[in-house]
Amino acid sequence: MTVLLDLDERGSLLDPATGAPVGAAAVPDALHRLLRVPREATDIVVFVHGWRTSRKKAERKARRFFGDVLAHWETTGDRYPALPAYRPYNVIVRWPSMSPWGRRGYERIRDRAHAMTTRGEAAAVIAQLLGYLNRNRRPPGRGPARLRTAAGQYLHCAGHSFGGRFLCQAIQEAADPRRPPTLDWPWRDAAYPYTVDSLLVFQMAARPDCFATIFPRLLGDAPINCPIVLTRSDSDRAAGLWHRRAEGVAGIGSVGADAPPGRIGSIRLHRLDEDYGRSELESRIVNVDASWRYRGGSWPSFTGAHSAFWHAESMHLFLSLVALAR
Repeated sequence: MTVLLDLDERGSLLDPATGAPVGAAAVPDALHRLLRVPREATDIVVFVHGWRTSRKKAERKARRFFGDVLAHWETTGDRYPALPAYRPYNVIVRWPSMSPWGRRGYERIRDRAHAMTTRGEAAAVIAQLLGYLNRNRRPPGRGPARLRTAAGQYLHCAGHSFGGRFLCQAIQEAADPRRPPTLDWPWRDAAYPYTVDSLLVFQMAARPDCFATIFPRLLGDAPINCPIVLTRSDSDRAAGLWHRRAEGVAGIGSVGADAPPGRIGSIRLHRLDEDYGRSELESRIVNVDASWRYRGGSWPSFTGAHSAFWHAESMHLFLSLVALAR
């Protein structure tokens, strides 16, 4: 089952019946009308798209991602013994990301994404979405990973490009006790018992030091119980050339995260016959070098390999994270 949620340029949730923004106080009721997590679902997946994605393309891309993941599990599920069943409940978060090509277009969407998650409502709405999903799922058993059971429903977040900023800002926002309650995850001694179980961002459009400067709480007091996994490619021209021209430094999708020191690990995107080991993902942030697979877009392609993550190896990475969350 797949549900589509729309945000406007302020980050407000739009009522699908009227197209009008839903007031902040009314968001919980709106989510209650729009979302129903079936008991038979094993996993809940929230996907946020990236730059220059039209309304139709946003839905099409998200459904393609969900479908490719499911198809990969159906054909290779025996590769993930911790995942004997995969019945996802999928949520698409769509936002206005279209702009002209070029530096000005890139800067416009960068500024819009930043404004939507800081001055606007996007981070709070997505945080409320994650909180609502948490309240209406069967949370996995508490305790160390080896003691968890598969009886619960696991919550996963995946994003592309600027969509990764939305997810990171929302999870961090959910950790701020000064704001109105968004996530219904109570914490004890600053520890969240039920959290986001995996976070994967393909070709993130953000500065390499953003987890030390913009999203520092994600590495400490935040409702996230997993590594922050980030793919990168030498051929990503949008996160490389255009991000450098707009912000003075290449983006994560091109060079990976580089701060804070001591919290980052690096691995190569695995081939389909290679398993991911838990020890490879023990760092708080994990850069995944996908340069060997995320190719294409030779000059004069504007974005290069920025959107070249549509490979079975990407689905293998996602499902590996889903399985390792058990």
